[in-house]
Amino acid sequence: MPEPTTATPSQPVSRPRTVVVVGAGLAGAQTVAALRAHGFDGRVTLLGAEGVPPYDRPPLSKELLTRPGPVWLSEDLGVDVEALADDVRLAEPARALELGPDGVAVVTSRDRVEADAVVLAVGSVPVVPPGFDASALLHTAADAEALRSALRPGLRLVIVGAGWIGAELAGVAAGAGAEVTVLEAADAPLSRQLGREVGARLAGWYADAGVRLRTGAAVAAVDDTGVRLADGEHVPADLVLTAVGARPASGWLAGALPLDPRGALVVDADGRVPGHPRVWAVGDVASRAHPVFGTVPGGHWSAALHDPDPTVRALLGVEGAHGGGHAPYVFSQQLGHDLALLGLPAADSPVVLRGTPGEGPWAALYLDPADGAATDGVAGVRAVLLVDSPRDVGGVRRLMSRGEPLRLDLARALDPALRLKAAVADPA
Repeated sequence: MPEPTTATPSQPVSRPRTVVVVGAGLAGAQTVAALRAHGFDGRVTLLGAEGVPPYDRPPLSKELLTRPGPVWLSEDLGVDVEALADDVRLAEPARALELGPDGVAVVTSRDRVEADAVVLAVGSVPVVPPGFDASALLHTAADAEALRSALRPGLRLVIVGAGWIGAELAGVAAGAGAEVTVLEAADAPLSRQLGREVGARLAGWYADAGVRLRTGAAVAAVDDTGVRLADGEHVPADLVLTAVGARPASGWLAGALPLDPRGALVVDADGRVPGHPRVWAVGDVASRAHPVFGTVPGGHWSAALHDPDPTVRALLGVEGAHGGGHAPYVFSQQLGHDLALLGLPAADSPVVLRGTPGEGPWAALYLDPADGAATDGVAGVRAVLLVDSPRDVGGVRRLMSRGEPLRLDLARALDPALRLKAAVADPA
């Protein structure tokens, strides 16, 4: 294998004539589409691992039973990779990356693909703790098909994890007549994503949907009869599904590129991997620099949808590059409710509520910790969680994606009768 290049982004690299895109999900498909949209007429190779064309992953849990087949991107977004790329290999996973001074090479399960540049859009893999091998997962179209076949009235389903996927699936399965128990090690659902204070306000949704939620329930192992908790208790189940998070599918890159503790590549606002001018990354594997939120971890659907375009612009040297301005965006339909999280809460963000939970639509505003815990005056807003107010999503996305910190007059922002736009404070 050639020694990794020590080139820096400032060293000139000619416009590529061959590009290999690794990953055939949303981010990979959008990359291929952007290459052609911006006039690239060279050779494009797309490598996938699942053996099926690109599809949208969120409906796997949100619409498990209402959409029995994948949402193909060729139909949903009009992105037909077979027509756009020269060489499409959907069942040829990457095994190693070789970096040289004049190009790159991706070693696959069957071949060695050379190119002038590589875009890594490798997606993620579910976290499976030790002792959980008997558990089912919901990550691929094949997983969804297996779960649809298993669901039936009276099925004792135990879901490990009350995060986005666990909550979405719990509501769907309970609606199909399954007896659903959700085990969450933390003391509130979605506490890692939304914080304990906000997560605790969602706990009542489980009982309302006919789901049993147990918090503070750490699972030690899974077998064919159910799960064993850390305190020794056995919880019986006909089927156990684990949904405790995901990590970038980047293990094959170890030794070739610097990975952070999550297994992600830290990239600049355009998706460049520093020190490797022929290597770019988008989607779940890219922790991307953002002008407002700092380094944004991958895993946001909006990143897979939007980041490939500015990355391809920068890769091709197209005028108007410079990406990363859109705010991170997560949406969820769970237990009879709609949630949209825009922005990136800090771990120590003070939270104030707009509206009253349980009495109609409401929102949580995550304030900039630098402004202290003040609940009046003007404060920066790191993130907004909208609950059961889908009409407000577009307006809040625009506020959060202006490329500058959002500062609100909190007295106005906390009045549900006013639009948040009306609470934007004048620049200091």
